[in-house]
Amino acid sequence: MFKIIFIFSLFLYSQLGAANILQDAIDSAPEGSILKLLAGVYKGSITINKPITIIGTEEGVIIDGEGSGTVIQVKSSYVTLKNLKIIGSGDRHDKIDSAITMVEGKHCEISNCVIEDSLFGIDLQMINNSIISNNKITSKDLDLGMRGDGLRLWYSNDNIVKNNSLKKSRDMVIWYSHGNLIEDNYAEWCRYSLHFMYAGKNIVKNNTYKFNSVGIFFMYSKDTTAIGNVIQSSLGATGMGIGLKDVSNFTIKDNTVIYCAQGLYIDRSPFEPDTNNWVEGNKFLYNSEALHFHSLSENNIINDNTIMGNIEDIVNDSRGSKTNENEITGNYWDNYAGFDRDGDNIGDTSHKVYQYADQLWVYNPDVKFFYGSPVISLLNFLAKLAPFTKPLFLLEDEKPKVRIKG
Repeated sequence: MFKIIFIFSLFLYSQLGAANILQDAIDSAPEGSILKLLAGVYKGSITINKPITIIGTEEGVIIDGEGSGTVIQVKSSYVTLKNLKIIGSGDRHDKIDSAITMVEGKHCEISNCVIEDSLFGIDLQMINNSIISNNKITSKDLDLGMRGDGLRLWYSNDNIVKNNSLKKSRDMVIWYSHGNLIEDNYAEWCRYSLHFMYAGKNIVKNNTYKFNSVGIFFMYSKDTTAIGNVIQSSLGATGMGIGLKDVSNFTIKDNTVIYCAQGLYIDRSPFEPDTNNWVEGNKFLYNSEALHFHSLSENNIINDNTIMGNIEDIVNDSRGSKTNENEITGNYWDNYAGFDRDGDNIGDTSHKVYQYADQLWVYNPDVKFFYGSPVISLLNFLAKLAPFTKPLFLLEDEKPKVRIKG
């Protein structure tokens, strides 16, 4: 099909009152057209129901929804939106008022857009084989729980979500969506910087998440890899780096989790019988808890990680999570007290982790208020020096590393 180049000028807009010139241009343009917008404010929401491209040719191209509904509604495949600033969605959660909503399409692209003062940012519903890249997204100035999600994938498969920035949004969610690449994104001051549910075969790579309540949380999912991500300073008493809830066949590799309340949270994972999760080559540094086990969690393979500077290396909060029935070997523990006489970087004795009777805070949240205080630290030291009851065995690393790799 011959592609028509349609250059739209804002010059006449100010002379035409409240008319939605941009919507008129979209309605008049043949399929495959390219609308090139000059700088200016294009007021009013628009709907796109045909293959079309809208590009801002210079800075200052603003599409303003004027505080009502969704600003850009897309109901077509082969739609591209580039170099736009989109502001002023409505504030209704029940209608998912968004800067951009795309429904039932494929081979679409949203790139180099700035989204501000919009409840939800980019909402993808049944969108496949598309690219979402280099966008900057901020929600409305509301309390954290009342903001909309910065980026949502709902029943959307095989997309590339790359190099986007979410700040002061609520969540980025990947629900019922498979085969997506989530790479090089950044999020701060959000709730869940990345949240998966019922999703499989996704790749989460080289993202950076700081000052969020939760870094990455995987729920009811399988067959996914998280590699090379950095999660720093998750906020609050339960601020979490990476969470696994009822997931199977996951690879958590070469990630860095630092300054969080809980580094890696494992809840009933792996979930499916005869499956494993692999936790390998990660760095859990200076967290309150490096690895936190909840409920029955066995058959995880936890190898070659660096566990250093944490207040507690292992926490088992349910008495029945069977932490000792995971394969744990070849990790570096800064609390290891053994020697390496033959110099092979493997401890001469295994590293065993116990839970002592003084650690009442594990089962009683009220006691946790005093955690880290001099009194609790002294009790912990005395319990290890001369325990008055038999401590609970948590796990054993039979081949602990003595020096950090690299």
